[in-house]
Amino acid sequence: MQISRYLLAGLVLLAACAPQGEVAMPTEAEIEAMEPNAKPFVVPELQQWTAAKGHFYATKSTRVLYATPELKTAAEALAADYGLLFGTALKAAAGTEAKACDILLTIAPDEQLGDEGYAIAIDQAVTVAAPTPKGAFWATRSLLQAFEATEGKTLPRGEIRDWPDYPLRGFMIDVARKYIPLDYVAKFAKIMAYYKMNTLQVHLNDNGFKKYFEQDWNETYAAFRMESEYFPDLTAKDGHYGKAEFRQFVLDAAEQCVEVIPEIDVPAHSLAFTHFRKHFGNEEFGVDHLDLFEPSVYTFLDSLFAEYLEGDAPTFAGPRVHIGTDEYSNAKQETVEKFRYFTDRYIKEVEKYGKQAVIWGSLTYARGETPVKVDNVLMSAWSNGFANPKDMMEAGYKLINIPDGYAYIVPAAGYYYDYLNPQYLYDHWTPLNVNGMDFAANDTLRALAEQGVEGAMYAVWNDVCGNGISVKDIHHRIYHAIHTMATKTWNVDNRTLPFAEFEAGAWKLSEAPGVNELGLIKGEARTTVYEQAEVKPASTLPHTEIGYGYGDFRGYTVTFDIEWQAEAPGTVLFESPNAKFYLSDPISGMMGYARDGYLNTFRTSPRPGVKQQIRVEGDPRGVRLYIDGQLFQTMDYKQIVAYDYKPYAYVRTLVFPLAKAGTFNSRITNLRVDNHCLSLAQ
Repeated sequence: MQISRYLLAGLVLLAACAPQGEVAMPTEAEIEAMEPNAKPFVVPELQQWTAAKGHFYATKSTRVLYATPELKTAAEALAADYGLLFGTALKAAAGTEAKACDILLTIAPDEQLGDEGYAIAIDQAVTVAAPTPKGAFWATRSLLQAFEATEGKTLPRGEIRDWPDYPLRGFMIDVARKYIPLDYVAKFAKIMAYYKMNTLQVHLNDNGFKKYFEQDWNETYAAFRMESEYFPDLTAKDGHYGKAEFRQFVLDAAEQCVEVIPEIDVPAHSLAFTHFRKHFGNEEFGVDHLDLFEPSVYTFLDSLFAEYLEGDAPTFAGPRVHIGTDEYSNAKQETVEKFRYFTDRYIKEVEKYGKQAVIWGSLTYARGETPVKVDNVLMSAWSNGFANPKDMMEAGYKLINIPDGYAYIVPAAGYYYDYLNPQYLYDHWTPLNVNGMDFAANDTLRALAEQGVEGAMYAVWNDVCGNGISVKDIHHRIYHAIHTMATKTWNVDNRTLPFAEFEAGAWKLSEAPGVNELGLIKGEARTTVYEQAEVKPASTLPHTEIGYGYGDFRGYTVTFDIEWQAEAPGTVLFESPNAKFYLSDPISGMMGYARDGYLNTFRTSPRPGVKQQIRVEGDPRGVRLYIDGQLFQTMDYKQIVAYDYKPYAYVRTLVFPLAKAGTFNSRITNLRVDNHCLSLAQ
């Protein structure tokens, strides 16, 4: 009888807040007859779930209450992001008295949950209890994902206890060899936050390989992506980040519990610096190596780090800074000792500004006598030959497992991974497996790694400069892996779902509230998802972009009829903030498309007085143009032969722009967009 009275009271409260005409309220008997609720689908999978019967109902009167001021940010994020996902924002307010249909965030000590864990009781109201504001924020991400199953209407009643297995769960992005606008990096930080990934390393300088530039260091591409007031000529002219905007990006990411680790990679991968000052280069090992015996190198680097670290409002506003220190030559022991001195010096240099230093693991490769600071140093363990993880942990280093053999993406390069293998990682890999050295193999090794491995990252390296890869191509690759990497760093042992079920559920979730970088349109798979009878010049269209999709990666088709008129060079048919599709491109007057500074043209141009049906097909490998039902031209990977080296792929993909129409003379009718994926993520 006690349960019945409890359920009856809940029904009374729910009836008071249920939206009229939206929810059919169950009777007490109906709730009693229900099966206990299944675990809500959340990525990463929840550690613990205790099922109850019935549901929590969100309504127009639902409030997000925060019991203490330190929870205001998390409460406001939940309220606003609910609106981005489901159309109507909730109201966030201070308070401790939750009514039915309210969500209450509280702080409550709980040793098991640690710094980032949380508990959620879902009943007539939802109560979040977390030891820290960070844990409360992660709880809001789980609630939003659980809401997605019912488009924001209900949550299954029950109790959640959830915490991460590893404190560091991250991703590294190479913005040096391929300029990636900061607004995209910020969007990806929000995506990371939605999946409880908490560390984003931004690789700010690097260079291409001279074998792709006719073996000439002077012609080899290099870039440093930060504005520098001390050294203005150092800053890349083809794309860089202002100091103020980068600092704000770091602060904004921190509000979403994502720590940004900026990386200045020295003393190798430093061609941007040796292009800036020729005498900084080491001619013996390659001028992408700084000359460690040149005193002015140290004077320069001291000033460069100071520019971003000194003062009350430093550009690098987070707690950690990565100083590089990978892949320097070990051909001479004298050089090895100087490299070790350099590493130790710049660990201490960033510590001088109150930051924790992060380094690439190279101290096995650079074995020597010169001491390198260990205490409070975080090491990126990427290659066991460069840094033996067992030796490094026994020496006292804390490791980030960022294994090149499992977790390196190098787009369209033909080595490492073009796309990671999420199923293998989900089924077989854990952060205790450091590039094949499995520290879970026995109790002694496991104990060492459980103390020494802070967590794991995956990475995208844009090694092949100028190969046509777009930011959209990069996003398609890195988003493809995020669900698995998030899960395998948060919940290693308490997962219950087989990979196929996990993956199917993960692709149904949003990328993040208000984010649709994949360019997906809601609708059934393998159907027409958008139609328009006629497209008027300069009109606005309802979809920004049409992406490659997921499922089996079959992509999209965009079809329209055109009654051609004369078009001036540069005439745009469709455009978005990221791309343009031309009826007559600005260089040759041919049909084509441009994105990320690359222009690709088809072998056809305007034909005044002719009527044609045009069909454009796109997928992650390229674009195909059909005219009147016949394949006219394919823009697939194009093989480029580098100087004295194997060919590499030049990529000519297109996420189709459909935000607005250009100003054109021709008549465009019967616009249709079809999705050809086996499954649609949204």
